Amino acid sequence: MDDKAIDLLRELTNAHAAPGFEHEVRAIFADQLERHGQLSTDGLGSVFCESGSGPRILLAGHMDEVAFRVQNITPDGFIQFVSLGGWWSHTLLAQRVVVCPRGGTKISGVITSKPPHFLPDAERSRVLPVEAMFIDVGASSRSELEQDFGVNVGDPVVPMSEFTQMHKPGLLMAKAFDNRVGMAATIQAAQVLAEKNHPNTLIACGTVQEELGVRGATTAAEKAKPDVAIVLEGTPADDTPGMAKSSAQGIVGQGVQIRLQDPTAVMNPALVDLAVAVAEKENIKYQLAVRSSGGTDARAFQLSGSGVPTIVLGVPARYIHSHNAIIDVSDYHAMVELSIALVEKLNQAEVDALTCYL
Repeated sequence: MDDKAIDLLRELTNAHAAPGFEHEVRAIFADQLERHGQLSTDGLGSVFCESGSGPRILLAGHMDEVAFRVQNITPDGFIQFVSLGGWWSHTLLAQRVVVCPRGGTKISGVITSKPPHFLPDAERSRVLPVEAMFIDVGASSRSELEQDFGVNVGDPVVPMSEFTQMHKPGLLMAKAFDNRVGMAATIQAAQVLAEKNHPNTLIACGTVQEELGVRGATTAAEKAKPDVAIVLEGTPADDTPGMAKSSAQGIVGQGVQIRLQDPTAVMNPALVDLAVAVAEKENIKYQLAVRSSGGTDARAFQLSGSGVPTIVLGVPARYIHSHNAIIDVSDYHAMVELSIALVEKLNQAEVDALTCYL
């Protein structure tokens, strides 16, 4: 599975999918799963592959990544942009990006930065806001950028970063592990489950626009009408310098993260207990997390219909929401294995028990 997983992660992370422009990742999802179920989409562009019969189990990852959008073009051909999703501007200056003209050829560029020779002391010590940044693609005028480069206001812009296998075996570095790692796991788990005899309707799903407030999950839930939702995510690791290791709950190499709570969602306690029991039985390495910040598509799924038991499984990733993140492929395998085992464990009686409150 290692080679197949790495090839899929490479293909997905090298793809570009700004929120609202997820077509490259959606095409990979469809290509990987078209032989494993019925494909469909909703009105916002989330994609589904449905197979089997029984309780409706949704296995979902979001397809989009944090990105930017062209807001304005200066007379001398520089691009002003807005953020799509949460960026810390410290990570942006002098980073390479790809401008994706709608219907045109992708254009490489760089976010401008002043050489230190030109920085007064007051400017050296402050964080430059995104509103004061520009992208340089080598154009000398607005007309050249629009007419020769094909770039226009509204075009998406994505980070440029190549998938890399690091020196230590198993460690991978790339952009967009939030959430191509969840997308890859959704695809691989669905492929395995399609060949297994489990008592459920499986709905594998790639949602859109998670980074802009779980918009895709809101409409995806309306279409899928799940009885249970399992959200697969690339979650922020907290095992690096500057963080308290004694309280770390997202340690790279320590297994799949089972999230109990974050500010946007309290996971169904019975479903969490079931996931832990399954992980223990199958000897799948896991770690538990109660998050004080952040959120996922779980927010929308659990509030859909009359309420849906929901859980988030994650692969800890260092430095997410930047141009480069790091994961351990063993954590990825643990998430795939737990997803498969949890779907196999669920049946009508188990699903009914998740919402038996009286």
